[in-house]
Amino acid sequence: MVRSWAVYPGSFDPFTLGHLDVVERASRLFDSLVVAIGVNNEKRPLFSAEERTELIRLSTAHIKNIEIKVYTGLTVRFVKEIGAKIMIRGVRPITDIPAELTMMMANRRLAPEIETLFMIADGDLAHVSSSLIKEISSIADETAFAKFLPQPIVKTVINKLRNER
Repeated sequence: MVRSWAVYPGSFDPFTLGHLDVVERASRLFDSLVVAIGVNNEKRPLFSAEERTELIRLSTAHIKNIEIKVYTGLTVRFVKEIGAKIMIRGVRPITDIPAELTMMMANRRLAPEIETLFMIADGDLAHVSSSLIKEISSIADETAFAKFLPQPIVKTVINKLRNER
């Protein structure tokens, strides 16, 4: 029996309901899914790689066929190094498609054996982004954040955002 698996890379800073939607859907399509947290040493993320790992672990505790890994460098190189052939990319229909298509074409040049599978965000979540979470932090309460974040991490994210101000 051939086992199928894929990698869902991202910065996940913080992990949102949009990310969770993609993880849940992709986990039903593959025997195993690696949620890969990209670390860019040139950027200053809100959450450390360890904190993002914990946020994802708490948010996905109900999903049994995922693994969380941290990587640095080119995403396509990481996907290739761990032996995956499929990379999942969650896209919001209006904002992400041009950049994701450009990245897919570049990745195809770098690693033609790796296919990119685009998963369009659920209609109710198409506007949710990590940037939006950061932007509303000064005005949103716990109830508002629960519309954008997985319930197990709402308080942790609020506390972090408020302490960073």
